[in-house]
Amino acid sequence: MALTMSDVDRFEASRPRLEAIAYRLLGSASEAEDAVQETFLRWQAAEVERIEVPEAWLTKALTNLCLNQLTSARARRETYVGQWLPEPLLAGDPMLGPADTAEQRESLSYAVMALLERLTPNERTVYVLREAFAYSHREIAEILDLTEAGCQQLLHRARKRVAEGKARTEVDEATARRVIDEFLAAATSGRTEPLVRLLTQDAVAIGDGGGKVPARAKAFEGALAVAKFMRGLFKPGKAQQAQAGGSVVLYASDANGGPALVAVVDGRVFGVMCLEITEDGIAACRSQVNPDKLERATRQWAAAEHGEPLLRLF
Repeated sequence: MALTMSDVDRFEASRPRLEAIAYRLLGSASEAEDAVQETFLRWQAAEVERIEVPEAWLTKALTNLCLNQLTSARARRETYVGQWLPEPLLAGDPMLGPADTAEQRESLSYAVMALLERLTPNERTVYVLREAFAYSHREIAEILDLTEAGCQQLLHRARKRVAEGKARTEVDEATARRVIDEFLAAATSGRTEPLVRLLTQDAVAIGDGGGKVPARAKAFEGALAVAKFMRGLFKPGKAQQAQAGGSVVLYASDANGGPALVAVVDGRVFGVMCLEITEDGIAACRSQVNPDKLERATRQWAAAEHGEPLLRLF
């Protein structure tokens, strides 16, 4: 039976929530869009008039699609070139979803999005639905066809694994911006010592080039190793300009609710470096430079207002 306009409108009203759920589950905006579109096709094929609670039906259909995707993604990422990082979303992107509570903001952060890759598909799903969207254990149990007790155990394990990988308490926005300014000044000074002082002793630097942009296969670990890498990364030169395809302009921005540096080349987002800033210093620099994972960021960048650039690199 063909959908009525009312049925279509009901789905479209749910689309933002479905996209936000799918993004947090999959870590990819493009895959989230595909999952939501497939959910619409299933909605189109269903006997909609018999569905008592459309929102619950749609959430379950989407979640099952994402679970299948997560299972196959594990195999794909074993052959992924280099480090795999989530697709960053810039401030104002509707796919970011709710960020009203501390739990919602934390589950959205780029650091936690990266940590979610360590969870099993079921653990990740329970964590996202509970922490980010405040679904009850009863609702999650019905979505996953599990018991409430089973969901509670999954959530307990997920929270523990996320907590084990998290850095110290993050700082406020004003402090984060000051640290970004200091970080750029240190990175472009040509010296290692100022950078080391800004980093935690166990700091890491990770880059995702997807085999399309050069990025080290292994993370840099330790303040000194990260500082040396950053000193070279921000060193002006023709080689860097050729790699970027033009002059790189750096902006302070916000990605996944946290501080980030956005590198722009001729209006195109060339890279997003998400900084995990804690009371002890910068604990992680996670850089997304895979062009396939920056298409949405480029569209968002073009449509949004942004301040003056911090620096023109080369």
